[in-house]
Amino acid sequence: MSITKNETRSVSVIIPAKNEQGSLIKILPEIRDRLPEAEIIVINDGSTDATEESCSTHQVKVVTHPYSMGNGAAIKAGARIARGDVLIFMDADGQHDPADITRLLAELDKGYDMVVGARRGESQASLGRWYANSVYNWIASWMVGQRIIDLTSGFRAVKAKRFREFLYLLPNGFSYPTTITMCFFRAGYLVGYMPVHVRKREGKSHIRLFKDGIRFMVIIFRVGTLYSPLKLFIPISLLFFSTGLGYYAYTFFTTGRFTNMSGLLFTTSVLIFLIGLVSEQITNLLYTRSNQD
Repeated sequence: MSITKNETRSVSVIIPAKNEQGSLIKILPEIRDRLPEAEIIVINDGSTDATEESCSTHQVKVVTHPYSMGNGAAIKAGARIARGDVLIFMDADGQHDPADITRLLAELDKGYDMVVGARRGESQASLGRWYANSVYNWIASWMVGQRIIDLTSGFRAVKAKRFREFLYLLPNGFSYPTTITMCFFRAGYLVGYMPVHVRKREGKSHIRLFKDGIRFMVIIFRVGTLYSPLKLFIPISLLFFSTGLGYYAYTFFTTGRFTNMSGLLFTTSVLIFLIGLVSEQITNLLYTRSNQD
């Protein structure tokens, strides 16, 4: 695909921020220098420092939450009021290089609906974080049937109209990148990835590895079952069926009989499969209706 520069496109840069006054003072001038015509929106998510004041001299629109509602809630608030045809999402902690925004936009012009800034291995915060993200990427790729390179990156460019279709599905916490990525793939929208180097963050991360890691897993399966229930229900059904078959073989050769436990496992397997089948039909009906609307 060749790059087709869009001269009429308007861009909104949305930055969720919580106690990030130090890094905002540095990145806001960089963004303004590189995108002088862009709308910059900072969502001050219940900060207790001078985050709001640090935006006052940079022609930035600031939306302040009286208390912290979460990263996802900040993203949704920014997306609702943004006027741009293209939305750029980036963190306020200084990790994302404003110089990469023009690269994201150029990649988006190749025909993608969303382009994600995919972090290289050396850009991961720790070995544990890298391993966890690799597991998330693998599971999500299996659920949607497409390769997902970086499921949790918060640095991305997306067409505003497409993004707003899924606002009601986005969680208020840190799992919005997970949800929107899987939604785009399952909806048949084009998702591209562009390698980026992430700088060392300023300040302390608000992500809690264990708690938010479990939340990421729940989000993956929730969105997966929303768009492709049988991807989840069939393996579980087969697990119960194979367990029942193995237990039946054991009891047949040891006691020569078919036990109630084997019957229960077989019945459970059938019920899980039928629930998955009904869920798949409901999903198809809802998705067909959504496309018609």
